[in-house]
Amino acid sequence: MSADTGTGTGAAAAARTGTEGGGVAPYRSQLPPARDGFRQLLRAEFTKLRSVGRWLLTLLAGVVVTVLVSLVSAGGSSVATSDDGGGGAAEAAGAAGARVADSFRFVHRPLAGDGSITARVTELTTGQGTDAPWAKAGVLVKAGTEPGSPYVALMRTAEHGVRLQYGFEHDIAGRDVAGDAPVWLRLTREGDRLTGYESADGERWDEVGSVPAAGLPETARAGLFVAAPETVRVERSFGSLSIGAGPSEATGVFDHVRLEGGAGSGGAGDRRTAWRDEAVGPASGPAAANGPAGGAERAGGTFTVTGSGDIGPLPPAGDLTWMSLAGAQVGLIAFAALGVLFITAEYRRGMIRTTFTAAPRRGRVLAAKAAVLAAVAFAAGLAGAVVSFLVGQGALRAAGHRPPQFPEVSLADGPALRAVVGTGLLLALVALFALGLGALLRHTAAAVTIVVVLFVLPLVLGGGLPLGAVEWLFRVTPVAGFGVQSTTPRYEQVETVCLPEDGCMPQGPWAGLAVLAAWAAVALALAAWRLRRRDA
Repeated sequence: MSADTGTGTGAAAAARTGTEGGGVAPYRSQLPPARDGFRQLLRAEFTKLRSVGRWLLTLLAGVVVTVLVSLVSAGGSSVATSDDGGGGAAEAAGAAGARVADSFRFVHRPLAGDGSITARVTELTTGQGTDAPWAKAGVLVKAGTEPGSPYVALMRTAEHGVRLQYGFEHDIAGRDVAGDAPVWLRLTREGDRLTGYESADGERWDEVGSVPAAGLPETARAGLFVAAPETVRVERSFGSLSIGAGPSEATGVFDHVRLEGGAGSGGAGDRRTAWRDEAVGPASGPAAANGPAGGAERAGGTFTVTGSGDIGPLPPAGDLTWMSLAGAQVGLIAFAALGVLFITAEYRRGMIRTTFTAAPRRGRVLAAKAAVLAAVAFAAGLAGAVVSFLVGQGALRAAGHRPPQFPEVSLADGPALRAVVGTGLLLALVALFALGLGALLRHTAAAVTIVVVLFVLPLVLGGGLPLGAVEWLFRVTPVAGFGVQSTTPRYEQVETVCLPEDGCMPQGPWAGLAVLAAWAAVALALAAWRLRRRDA
């Protein structure tokens, strides 16, 4: 022992002497220093995860449960047909076969080639007791009077100012209209484009927008239109939901009406160019009851037009992508259990001391666990989401969810692909959130229970609380992450019944996922803080 010590001491002294005396400097490695062994930590944590059979079975159970619940939920869903599409307007089919609202009162004349339609809207009123903020009156150029035919409309609305709308989905906002002030509107067709203008005095005109005349024939119909969507009432209580629609009607008063160009400039006695009052919409059948009412009167140069219905898009009757991924609401329990066990199992068996002895930097240990868990959970969750989507879509079609009420959905569609990939991210974030709670509480049952309550409770309460309270819950709790699965299109110009429990989330898909990510980040940050301050 003494010889060894002497040798070591002598070697150290020789090294010091050589350096201080100008001799040969001691050897220093030219290799870059290791990055605190983080790669080794990742390898070690991955080895732990794949070596524990129960953890792998838990992960597999999460995938299987996600797929099976999605299949059962999709196969057992019933098809609820509707004639008004939830928006109060009679339903029609657009150019691509999509469901659209196209029912209103139309006073029109033919417009051949280039030309313009100009009118001043002096009044826009709704029926007594009617709340219709999207009631509208304005000028319109349309391919024909068949429901679903292409159009471009420039309008004044009851509460949303001047709007230029076309193609059923597109909406361009103009200026707000103060009170009952009259507003001049003009639609001009030049070649393959239509341009909308607005004016307060009929002399100085401002452009609202210029849009393509897609689908409009050489000779179109141009004139005045009025529409008012039905009002929708939602009543909720535990175990029941009632959605009712009330009739709506609007009246628009127009003067200084002028149609220029093409056939519109014919003489007053020419029947081909005379103003024609017509109700656009279904002429018979159940949907006709929601079609346009009222009529038109003319006194000199003033037109008074009364109508109901709407012209614009209708969201699909249901979110098929959301429905085919419903199993994730149950499968997340297994992913949460895996996240908790990945840290609490080491505390329960005392192995965490060995881990921290080998890697004293506890924050890096937690980071390595989080990285490995996130990668594995995302891969498993993505696989489960893809299979759930494919089998769920097949089950939904077999149950009667077919076009036109339910459009075709493919994994190649952008929203559907985002929802499927987002489901994998959702389940990975659930696992990370559970990991943070497990490290914070160091108790398996308590951590899993908290995760389940935070996700399940809002879904349970969603069927009974007032809509405003439910939307608040779905905004601030981790369940907001399910917004990434929603693919129902939203249109500002259409008021629809939006129920979060049906996939119509109060925030955008990525915003909802960001809320869940924030919960996971806070849990992991608190866990890292506690790891540094408390013994293992």
